Amino acid sequence: MSELLGAMPTYEAYKDSGVEWLGEIPAHWEKRRLRFLIDLIVSNVDKHSKVWENPITLCNYVDVYKNNYITNEISFMEATATSDEVDRFKIKINDVLITKDSEDWLDIGVPALVKYEERNLLCGYHLAILRAYNIINGSFLFWALSAQYSKIQFSVRANGITRYGISHGVIKDSWLMFPALSEQTTIVKFLDYKTSQIDQAITIKEKQITLLREHKQILIQNAVTRGLDPDAPMRDSGLEWIGEVPAYWEVIRFKNLFSQSHLPVRKDDGVVTSYRDGQVTLRSNRRLEGYTEAIIEQGYQGIRKGQLVLNSMDAFEGAIGVSESDGKCTPEYVVCDPLSNQFLPEYFAYLLREMALIKYIRVICNAVRQRAVRIRFNNLAKRFLIVPPLKEQTAIVNHIETQSATIDKAIGLYEQQIEKLREYKATLINSAVTGKIKVPMPEQTEAAA
Repeated sequence: MSELLGAMPTYEAYKDSGVEWLGEIPAHWEKRRLRFLIDLIVSNVDKHSKVWENPITLCNYVDVYKNNYITNEISFMEATATSDEVDRFKIKINDVLITKDSEDWLDIGVPALVKYEERNLLCGYHLAILRAYNIINGSFLFWALSAQYSKIQFSVRANGITRYGISHGVIKDSWLMFPALSEQTTIVKFLDYKTSQIDQAITIKEKQITLLREHKQILIQNAVTRGLDPDAPMRDSGLEWIGEVPAYWEVIRFKNLFSQSHLPVRKDDGVVTSYRDGQVTLRSNRRLEGYTEAIIEQGYQGIRKGQLVLNSMDAFEGAIGVSESDGKCTPEYVVCDPLSNQFLPEYFAYLLREMALIKYIRVICNAVRQRAVRIRFNNLAKRFLIVPPLKEQTAIVNHIETQSATIDKAIGLYEQQIEKLREYKATLINSAVTGKIKVPMPEQTEAAA
């Protein structure tokens, strides 16, 4: 992708921007702090409705964070505000809204361009309105604030510990590099066109990934419930959620297939986690950050490689698999051993995951409330599972793993392509709004396409 940018023309003359980390800008461009280019309006309108205030619609943090453009396609929240707040925080077309506070300092200064306004549509809390003066095109301001050089200015000056924010002064003191209005318009049209092309390419690849994942799930579903022989005689399993199975497969209660394990914890055992993608492994094999650490490991149990594991709180989302590691896990895990060497844990992990993904496990689980589903060994004990002969269990697992590896490789290639497209898009935006490249006129851009 970098060679595409390298082939684009540059300006005839450059000058030092005076900003060390930015370097040179075109000789005819200007550099000013935002305080001289915009009105900054920081909203304090929250989500709470009060009977004595005016009904309004509210553009919230998520509306800005998840959308490049504020349009009438967004479902805005209904709230209330005083008459003074309506006057002060009403958003207008060509305003740029930015996120002012966030739990992640990298999410500060995310911009959205306002393309839709109505009488009582206001900017919400944790956001700021940047209303450009007449020497700045609002769309150019949006693209400039989307660029890496703007993100750096905001993120490095964010303050906070668990929640980060930028002050009014930080926003106003940030630098903006810009040419004359006519050239701003050219840059805007170029970026609108090129980024739209990139976004379309990304969307196509994301749809391909979705189709591949659906194909993988169907492949697994068919293998664990129908077997690999399309000509095998079938019979009714007697299980509503499965239907017909090969006639020679058995139907056995879970308690006659597996027993619940209660192994002690050893001194050097690491924590094993069951993930929603079916992997059960030491946490350190996946990542080291982002977990809630237990102060007292009360009730922890030992876990060994090859055991069938269900995360009692997350099994209904697919957190079921066979452990790759020795270690320890919380008492919320259901750890099981096969009662016979005729029962392959890997096959039953795939079967139980299928039960989870069709919501059957949710139906049989205990729940104090809807979002607190728990599965226990007793929930499964009396449930019937389909059981192919061991040789066929092994063949099914090998088939799933071989086919899944091929599909996962294809998905990985698409993901790499998407990542490169996103990197190219970010570099293109940064290069255009800092003058590192001279963008073609709109008619030249369309002709080149």
